[in-house]
Amino acid sequence: MPTHPLERLQPGDVVLDAIPEAIEATVKQRNAWLRSLQPGGGGLEFLVSDVQSWTPGQTVRVAFLGGDTALHKDIADATTEISDVANLVLDFGRDPTTGEYRTWSEDDTTHAAEIRVSFDKGGYFSLVGTDSVDSSIGAGNIGGGPGQCSLNFGGFTVTRPQTWLGTTRHEFLHALSFHHSHQNMRGPCEQAFRWDDDPGYVRTQDTRGAFIPDASGRRPGIYTYLSGFPNFWSKPKVDHNLKTEDDPATVAGPFDRHSVMLYRFPALFYKDPNSTCLPAGDGISLSDGDKRGLRLLYPHTAPQVEAIAARRREALNVIEDGLALEGLETGSVAAHKHGRRIADALRERLGLD
Repeated sequence: MPTHPLERLQPGDVVLDAIPEAIEATVKQRNAWLRSLQPGGGGLEFLVSDVQSWTPGQTVRVAFLGGDTALHKDIADATTEISDVANLVLDFGRDPTTGEYRTWSEDDTTHAAEIRVSFDKGGYFSLVGTDSVDSSIGAGNIGGGPGQCSLNFGGFTVTRPQTWLGTTRHEFLHALSFHHSHQNMRGPCEQAFRWDDDPGYVRTQDTRGAFIPDASGRRPGIYTYLSGFPNFWSKPKVDHNLKTEDDPATVAGPFDRHSVMLYRFPALFYKDPNSTCLPAGDGISLSDGDKRGLRLLYPHTAPQVEAIAARRREALNVIEDGLALEGLETGSVAAHKHGRRIADALRERLGLD
């Protein structure tokens, strides 16, 4: 019997990353409140980018729950391609004497690390940027609290997918506040995807529960395919994670077919085998666009760093103005708490406390 459901992965299977629905709900609530604010000249997308990204030059600690030293080392080594570009230090807490890496526990009452990696949850996912230290985001053992995981590589301790290097970089870019390329509002993917089954498709699954073409060669569509092994997604979850984003948490540059943030989907996901949504990169190495994004979020030059600080001061003013408004609508009290938490974090990062 498999010791982890992803042990049954086969070449060609795609495990899509998505944070659990309970955490999605708190993030949506926070974003809805931010969307209600009136930004200044920087635009709301940059307001949220500056809220979710770390501070240029910051040391961001990483800790592990589970896994052995060899696995920890491989993950740490995989991220050097990121830290070589960004003005940011990913500190895995390696002990030079023992060679062991920093760990964390679900019993922790203070953050052992900003990014807390686990291997025992379903699938692959990461909270976005500073959400990983926002205790108002989360549910159960996943979230921004000190005893909650913020990034998960499900089953890596049992077996790693062939694309594990790209998966590692993909999830760590999420942890540094990147979003998916296939949801770029400037990209072609939503129109390019085959959402529905081929006409007459007879629902057919293999022994693992994965949907496959039927006896006549008719293929499942995206909704059917992702409802089976290894993702088991509902239709609303598919829509949330694959359809184009036009929300305040997305800073959309040009669509980048080479990005590691663009999934290498199965061929059956596309209406046209030559779709311009198809990835052109290897899915493993950072693209030039990925590197450009890292330099924009975590620049090395003093004027660029000061420009980010100035936008954060503007973001703080916008958020505090929103918090000062009276007559909150019913149901927005919890979102208001998110705003208070964001304002406190911004004040701390700006040295205003």
